[in-house]
Amino acid sequence: MDSPDMDLPRPEQNDADASSSSRATEPLLQVRDLRVYFNTTRGILKAVDGVTFEIGRGETLGLVGESGCGKSITAYSILRLVPVPPGTYAGGTILFKGTDLLKLSERQIDSVRGSQISIVFQDPTESVNPIMTIGSQISEVIVRHRGVSKAEARDITIAMLRRVGIGSPERRFRSYAHELSGGMIQRAMIAMSLVCRPELLIADEPTTALDVTIQAQILELLGDLRRDLGMSVLIITHDLGVVAQISDRVAVMYAGKIVEYAAARDLFHQPKHPYTHGLFRSLPRLQEGRTRQPLPVIPGTVPDPSEYVEGCRFRPRCPIAQEICGSEPPLRAISPGHLSACHFAEQVAALTPGSLLSYG
Repeated sequence: MDSPDMDLPRPEQNDADASSSSRATEPLLQVRDLRVYFNTTRGILKAVDGVTFEIGRGETLGLVGESGCGKSITAYSILRLVPVPPGTYAGGTILFKGTDLLKLSERQIDSVRGSQISIVFQDPTESVNPIMTIGSQISEVIVRHRGVSKAEARDITIAMLRRVGIGSPERRFRSYAHELSGGMIQRAMIAMSLVCRPELLIADEPTTALDVTIQAQILELLGDLRRDLGMSVLIITHDLGVVAQISDRVAVMYAGKIVEYAAARDLFHQPKHPYTHGLFRSLPRLQEGRTRQPLPVIPGTVPDPSEYVEGCRFRPRCPIAQEICGSEPPLRAISPGHLSACHFAEQVAALTPGSLLSYG
């Protein structure tokens, strides 16, 4: 973002939030002008190039965009999981409760991982050790971060397995990953990420590898746990349905940058960037009594990070691009709490979702 100090939109507080308004005034996480680059044989890849957002206490931020736009690298950067080298944190700050995580030693950041900030990875089957039981893997996290006995860790693990909806948790404690379904493994991974009661949970495409029914159950589970535990959630996804179901605010990411940022209901009611319009237009719709039409798509693909164009990075795919788009548009407030990085954001805001000029 061109202005790291820009005021970002905050979710409105309901009556239940009023009693904790003093805590809510300070964001739990503040990412400012984050830049994560990779040195490769093709040159410098700007995977994340000036990203700014924040997450309040007890809220969920949805980070949405196509594959390859930098969402996961952004998430991994928060926990300093980007390998250095070839990666490098080229600029910015990641403030967690006022402490810049990028300035911590490896020992200090290791104490944050799992205990204060946890992550649920995209493919649950790749997150488990196949030669350890599910229970022993979760208990190991508890012993390491909470310093309790193995017996206490076992009791905590079984209670959390039960809490995330795994039946017969005493038996499943002794199960290996190959004995569980994909949905059960994902629930176990959520249990592992929550046993130390972190203040922030990062969920990277947590439902991608699951069928539709299990997806809905996992999202409902995350929502329930957020409310019960009072934690904040950063959910990474390309699925606008997931965003609508669980997010308080949404940051739309494209080619390493945030292009739109707003409260979820405002974004869905009135998107203000051509890329967001394209995402909405690409959603499947039921059309009773009509001839089946091909699903609209945004032409082209997310550009290679080593080949970003000058100016607006969406310009090669945008149906309303003009000469001015050769200069990079700043992420600016178009209406209270609603930011867009488009030179024509005001005109785009006047359109209804999906009514932008025809693609292709």
